[in-house]
Amino acid sequence: MTRPFYVTTAIYYANAAPHIGHAYEVIGADVIARFQKLIGKNVFFLTGTDEHGIKVEKTAAKHNMTPKDYVDHISHAFQETWQYLNIDYSRFIRTTDQDHYDVVSRLWNILYDQGDIYKATYTGLYCAGCETFTAPRDLTPDGLCPHHLTKPDPVEEENYFFRLSKYKQQIQDHIQSHPEFILPEFRRNEVLNQLEELEDISVSRSRRSVSWGIPVPNDPEQVIYVWIDALSNYLTGIGWSTDEAQFEQYWPADVHVIGKDILRFHALYWPAMLFAAKLPLPKSILVHGFITVAETKISKSIGNVIAPQDLVQRFELDTVDPVRYYMMASTGFGQDGSYTDEEFKNRINADLANNLGNLLNRTLNMVNKYFNGEVPKADQDAISLLSQETLNHIRELYTQYQFNDAIQQIMDLVDQSNKYINDAEPWALFKEEKLQELANVLYTVLDALRQVAILISPITPTISQRIWEQLGCQNEIQKADFRWIFGLPLPAGQRISLGTPILPRLESEIVGAGKKK
Repeated sequence: MTRPFYVTTAIYYANAAPHIGHAYEVIGADVIARFQKLIGKNVFFLTGTDEHGIKVEKTAAKHNMTPKDYVDHISHAFQETWQYLNIDYSRFIRTTDQDHYDVVSRLWNILYDQGDIYKATYTGLYCAGCETFTAPRDLTPDGLCPHHLTKPDPVEEENYFFRLSKYKQQIQDHIQSHPEFILPEFRRNEVLNQLEELEDISVSRSRRSVSWGIPVPNDPEQVIYVWIDALSNYLTGIGWSTDEAQFEQYWPADVHVIGKDILRFHALYWPAMLFAAKLPLPKSILVHGFITVAETKISKSIGNVIAPQDLVQRFELDTVDPVRYYMMASTGFGQDGSYTDEEFKNRINADLANNLGNLLNRTLNMVNKYFNGEVPKADQDAISLLSQETLNHIRELYTQYQFNDAIQQIMDLVDQSNKYINDAEPWALFKEEKLQELANVLYTVLDALRQVAILISPITPTISQRIWEQLGCQNEIQKADFRWIFGLPLPAGQRISLGTPILPRLESEIVGAGKKK
């Protein structure tokens, strides 16, 4: 029985349709899930939408829709986009799901009954964009929210509070004794600094302020505040309260994949709630940076929002894999990245069309020409271009969520294969009738292509499947096992399948004169 692995994304706020910033996170989580399956883990992958709160309520009213009708529409847009991106999740959770209402109410009652939730009057500043009360010290010099650049509203109301400060020492001890808890490492100090001024937090809003949310048990005049509601989804998704066997199998989460803007809530609020509920903490919180467009923050008001579908249509792609590849290859997962059309075009042409695509095409054409389209039989003098040391390094990079470095190692293998062909000159071996040497050379490259297809499949599952099929393999590459890389070589005599290029070059002009203007 394989050891389970539980990976989650943040749940995405159902206030607007998804864009490439959302795609960046969910693709990263999908790569994690696919790689863990590749090395034999039993994986549960949770993603979904966060559907309550004042922003949803106001936006729905602007569209003359009820909040539920509006979030149904937005949640459907996310699910369609995740399907489009080939995201292989186990469950898409919505905070309007009935089992989630039950979980949130159960967690609330546990915290309330043991005195960790109490009622008090609060006066402070509330940022509707962040769905949180904020301190003046956290604002810009102009008094604006640093994330939304809007002025928080002054609020005075009676709310329920969670005794966050009670768990300050436990949180600090856990972070300091578990260096893998917050990744990348430089984010740990950021959280530890925030611990210095940790205060109790409001966990409800008056129904007069927000009516769209889960009611506080036994107090219908209050609505449970978004962060208890949203963070609890990680428990709901694997059956806390509804399927205890499944919950015991997968909890604690191996990794929460989140954006840097919600680190405080995941690294401080969430551990405190779990400590209070006497539940184990997640093993890691993986914090990614933001994707900008030409180094400008994605914003509807600026008009630079790009949906993943836009890129596929703009470049006339027949698969979304180049989008997945670019997102993972262009920057380290913990850093900010910047998207431009020209960088996208250059990267995809260089790596996938020219390098990998050309290697596959030239090798298959020679196999077709010299060996009648059958995998040649190699002898004991054949070599492997992939060493065990390199394979171990690629596995380690995937495991440490260093996807861009893993991609570089895989592309180095492609480079090495192209160089090997150029140095060995199989066309000259054929002329000299050195057929066994020729067989060894072409088999070596064919098997390197098989290994590349498996290694890059968590990132480019469709392109990997195309390589797999052109090599003559019959099964689906998503069923591949990491042990196949050295343990299941191509059988001699297997017929290759010459097909169209796995990815044509992106030649068309991307931005016309009108768009440039």
